[in-house]
Amino acid sequence: MSVYTTVSDDMMRDWLSRYALGQLVELKGIAAGVTNTNYFVTTTHGRYVLTLFETLQLTELPYYLTLMSHLARHGVACPAPVADHTDQFASLLAGKPACLVSCLSGADVSAPSPAQCRAVGEMLAQMHVAGNTFPRHMKNPRGPRWWSDTAAQLYEFMDAADAASLREEVLYQDSHRFDHLPVGVIHADLFRDNVLMDGDHIAGFIDFYYACNDVLLYDLAIAVNDWARQEDGEIGAEHARALLAGYQSVRPLTQGERDAWPVMLRGAGLRFWTSRLLDLYKPMAGELTYTKDPKVFQRLVEAHRARQEFWLD
Repeated sequence: MSVYTTVSDDMMRDWLSRYALGQLVELKGIAAGVTNTNYFVTTTHGRYVLTLFETLQLTELPYYLTLMSHLARHGVACPAPVADHTDQFASLLAGKPACLVSCLSGADVSAPSPAQCRAVGEMLAQMHVAGNTFPRHMKNPRGPRWWSDTAAQLYEFMDAADAASLREEVLYQDSHRFDHLPVGVIHADLFRDNVLMDGDHIAGFIDFYYACNDVLLYDLAIAVNDWARQEDGEIGAEHARALLAGYQSVRPLTQGERDAWPVMLRGAGLRFWTSRLLDLYKPMAGELTYTKDPKVFQRLVEAHRARQEFWLD
């Protein structure tokens, strides 16, 4: 993620003394994303990823870090948090809560194949199944109430036509409820840059810091909206079908989920349309930051409104 908080080599050496990880060799900022600060940390014992949390508090981190540990133990490909000498996964660094996790092999892909989409769908379903035995609970901090409240702060900055379109979608989503659908642990941000691929195989899901308990179908819609989206912004039917088939090979959708799928695709798009508008008009200050284009998800939501095919056949 972007570097909002600067960590010096001396600060890192002092903090690393809490761990049995050897001596610092290299500390390198990762300039991507919009939420937390990340560095690659290389020591004499190996390579790790350091995350400093810009909004989450130290008391909130046990949910995310114990979740990652739980999923890794259950065979889900994801980073494993590293415990310090006091058996804690997180502590303060540069005044911010921070943790180290294992650095996985593989790389993200910008133009996934249908086979890679299928692998993502299958691993996502495995994650949802493994989450059934995770005992902690976290309410989604960026659910429907957040969309509505955040959008209300942004209309004044927007072109009139774009603001009208956003209002239309917020009102549409407010008229739907999904309390009857299966819920559980979700990643909530499973974009291409949050999955490391090794060929057609999953090397790891990363960046679990939006994970929470919510409707499982919402997580699937987030994944399809990004993984199956083509260069022209349209959803590729072959990619969408592959991801959905991979998911349902592990966890078939209920009839209620199938019925809700068109609305959920729009809701998943609205969440990121709104968050990207927030980053555009009310950005955090950062050292290596960049803002992602909210128009990508505006166009996607508007295309979903007119869509007749939803790839579940």
